[in-house]
Amino acid sequence: MESNYHVPVMLQPCIDGLNIKPDGVYVDVTFGGGGHSKEILKHLGPNGRLIAFDQDPDAQANVPADDRFIFIDQNFGFLRNNLRLKGFRRVDGILADLGVSSHQFDVPERGFSIRHNADLDMRMDQHRNLTAAEILNTYSEDKLHKIFGIYGEVKNAKSLARAIVTARLEQPFTDINSLKSAISGYIPKGKENKYLAQVFQALRIEVNAEIQVLEDFLQQAAEVLKPGGHLVVMSYHSLEDRPVKNFMAKGKFQGEVEKDFFGNQQKPFNVITRKAIVATDEEIAQNNRARSAKLRIAEKI
Repeated sequence: MESNYHVPVMLQPCIDGLNIKPDGVYVDVTFGGGGHSKEILKHLGPNGRLIAFDQDPDAQANVPADDRFIFIDQNFGFLRNNLRLKGFRRVDGILADLGVSSHQFDVPERGFSIRHNADLDMRMDQHRNLTAAEILNTYSEDKLHKIFGIYGEVKNAKSLARAIVTARLEQPFTDINSLKSAISGYIPKGKENKYLAQVFQALRIEVNAEIQVLEDFLQQAAEVLKPGGHLVVMSYHSLEDRPVKNFMAKGKFQGEVEKDFFGNQQKPFNVITRKAIVATDEEIAQNNRARSAKLRIAEKI
């Protein structure tokens, strides 16, 4: 199933970045199709362990039959507590491949894709209450303006928000087509797909609280990694890449790195990748999703 479920991006650089020890304990916090996990398992000896997280029930069909493998059906924002429940306080490496899997885009009823009509859902974890429809039908104009501007980087976010608030007075938003028709007059000609992708990205990030979850995860990763352990994170847009870059470099998301009384920097990581690693032209030709990927690697101090 995995081959068409989701082709792993920059597989070899991710594996190299983890610097795998055969008897180490590793975590893949975005299991998905299991492509990265299956490659990690190849590098582990009989005493090595791999713990994988995924909140999407569809991912469980890809779990390998392997005694060294532990699957946790949870959001990676709860990394530390779930590792402790399984008896792991410290690990040797953590891999995160952020964003939405190709599979989630390809299942129309999940509501992630602009190509199909479906309910305005977009929940990665089906137990969450908040859906894209609820955001469109209940959020204030000001809140919608902020979401589209910050999370979607939509140029006309203010007028888009007003159009949505006006349209819902006549009838609530239920499916993707109802959204497309309500905002059709605000979509720049010739840039329909890009614009809708930005709108959908904004809604998806809000539905799944993606930026908050990412920040929670990074802070917990710093706690659970052993000294010398590697954190390997792949992101697909600047909203994800920025907190990753800042946290790896400074141990915080904004401002300058903290210093102690003697002027020593207080930060959890040394950055290994001064510049983000990007996919080769060959890989991008084979897998379009690799086009925007940025890979960053840091070592726990």
